[in-house]
Amino acid sequence: MSLRVLLAVVVYVLYLSPVTLTRAGDKTEGTPDPSYVAAVYEHRVILNPEPHVPLSRDAALKHMMRNLKVYEEQAARAAEQGAQIIVFPEDGIHGFNFSRLSISGYLETIPDPLTEDWNPCTQPDRHNHTEVLQSLSCMARRHQLYLFNTNVVFRSDGSLAARYHKQNLFFEKEFNTPPRLEVVTFDTPFAGRFGVFTCFDILFHDPTVRLLEQEGIRQMVYPTAWINTLPLLTAVQFQRAVSLGANVTLLAANLRHDSKAMTGSGIFTPSTSIYHHAFHPPGEPEDGKLLVLRIPVLDSDWLATQKQAKGQGETGGEEGQLTVCDGPLCCHLQYRRSPQGGNTELYALGAFAGNHTVYGRFALQVCALVRCSGSEVSSCGKGVEEAESRVDFRLEGKFGTRYVYPSMLGSGMVVDRPDLIEKTTDGRVAMEHSGMTVGLVTACLYGRTEADEIRQQNTQVSAPRGNNPTTGEEVVGNVQEEAQEPEHEEAGHPGQGES
Repeated sequence: MSLRVLLAVVVYVLYLSPVTLTRAGDKTEGTPDPSYVAAVYEHRVILNPEPHVPLSRDAALKHMMRNLKVYEEQAARAAEQGAQIIVFPEDGIHGFNFSRLSISGYLETIPDPLTEDWNPCTQPDRHNHTEVLQSLSCMARRHQLYLFNTNVVFRSDGSLAARYHKQNLFFEKEFNTPPRLEVVTFDTPFAGRFGVFTCFDILFHDPTVRLLEQEGIRQMVYPTAWINTLPLLTAVQFQRAVSLGANVTLLAANLRHDSKAMTGSGIFTPSTSIYHHAFHPPGEPEDGKLLVLRIPVLDSDWLATQKQAKGQGETGGEEGQLTVCDGPLCCHLQYRRSPQGGNTELYALGAFAGNHTVYGRFALQVCALVRCSGSEVSSCGKGVEEAESRVDFRLEGKFGTRYVYPSMLGSGMVVDRPDLIEKTTDGRVAMEHSGMTVGLVTACLYGRTEADEIRQQNTQVSAPRGNNPTTGEEVVGNVQEEAQEPEHEEAGHPGQGES
């Protein structure tokens, strides 16, 4: 995403020095009780090479079972490490870019667990054509795991606990938006309640904020098939931002597909995290990644102001203050850096308040400090992954929304936790950090508002209906194609064609 307003530019001169880049987040040891062990798996999905060509049920099952075999292996590994819940990514069993006709071989019936108690593993004959559900159910039962696969939840005995139909589709012509908003939660014996939402949902009030505000949920399972979009919407960057901004636990599982810029999964709590963003050197295979971490059980008061002890680090050298405004939103930056030599990097402080109109229309308020890709102002806002400049900063704005997500992205996709996050009842949000170990790529306060927002719409048509076995999204059969959506090869948007 680019910033509409770039009103002030800061130039830093720092010494170019080698750095060691961490590709998984650090853990906080000594997690207090009560706690539980969570797992997420970033899956290198085995794709159907011709997703627009309809398959028979047997052929579709053969395809899905190849991915389920990998899931079985990872569930076993997670259980060996003590995991009590595991989350798999969106589209991980079947892939993406299907038509409304070609998806039909992949469909299964998913009964409503609010009206029917069913264990597919022990009661396989109750519903026809439920082989995938049976496989997932038995996987959960065999490894004594709560198992989440978009968008169904199984208890550790294999019984169906919850299902969810994704509310905010992103150019997904094979699926229908559910006729009514679904706000879905499920209970566990080890950590209480969890909420459910999927990929593109994370940018919307419904159901994400509704889960937080009305249901008081502070633990979320989040499957996604997210294309990384610098400088503000890489997967681990925004996952961490939501966890900090909403004061919640987020169990986030993404797909791995390097040619489509898909990677980035993690287990995030307000106090600790572990995450993975894959780098793919030439000649090395694309592998999946299992993450397991013991984390605290959270209470329901997610709106409480979170303050953390400010870290200490050396200061000195050049410093300054900047303010930029876009309409009612003004962003304030205090910065300090240590003189280290002769490398010059250009940074821009940007403010944006309005409707962002790329692949839909989104009401945003954003304060962002970004590293520019070159030495000209016109290069600011373009995607950059590396930086050398260590910057101590305080970034602050007064927002017209409570839903402000703070994020920091370091060189090589390193996600760091701010030293301090402040929120006040009048809408002021501030983030501070000092003593970075790698260069700063982006620091951002990302506010989502609902005013004047026009949501992404998909044309609805009448056709035979069914359910996607791996997402629970309502789908329809043979109808004419809706055009104009981006294929997965295009990576310039926050989600992708199946999220």
